[in-house]
Amino acid sequence: MVAQAKTSALTELLARDKDDVAAHAARNKKVLASLLHALSGENRSQRVAAARAVHSLAIHNPAVLKPYGAELVDALDRPEAQTRWEILGALEKVVAVDARVADKAINPATTALHDAESGVVRLAAFRLLAAYGATTARRSEKVWPLINEATRVYHGDPEFPAMLIGVIRLVSGESSDAVKREAAERMSFDAEHAKGLIGQRARRIVACAPKKGRRKKKAE
Repeated sequence: MVAQAKTSALTELLARDKDDVAAHAARNKKVLASLLHALSGENRSQRVAAARAVHSLAIHNPAVLKPYGAELVDALDRPEAQTRWEILGALEKVVAVDARVADKAINPATTALHDAESGVVRLAAFRLLAAYGATTARRSEKVWPLINEATRVYHGDPEFPAMLIGVIRLVSGESSDAVKREAAERMSFDAEHAKGLIGQRARRIVACAPKKGRRKKKAE
């Protein structure tokens, strides 16, 4: 009876609007615990609904999720694409509060970056890696090979223009001078020849490269 009551309460909770659920979870730790528990549950639709609410919570109140990095990283192992892209998006937002939360998400994010079926998952993974790399020079050098490869492999894909926003975030942040120079080199052709959004964003990336003679920023 108790288990049935909990299942019924969770079903009722997840049937509500995701933003409403997120706001409730921000105020109530028991509700937040229920959401995180649902991420590892057997019900696929409940996992997706919980992931959507967690992503909304991360957008509006990311600090609430700081203690739950392990639960978020675990959710990246779910089979359905939407749970994974929602949680990758949530982790991207939490990185702005405390990048250490995503330390253990790098390996699953790397796997997601090469997801064979979902461009949305690939883009979400790319954005998380770029946000993580933007926080320190050392982190930027850790993720740059992954980002560099992705900008080469996915050039021309529908998600590519949005990926460049992630690169802009990376090179506009605390990334090392070496990463900024390599990113500028990677995007130099598009900066000179591409039109529209790709050309505009490529030129912004190139403009972030350090000028010659400027002291190099060492990895922290």
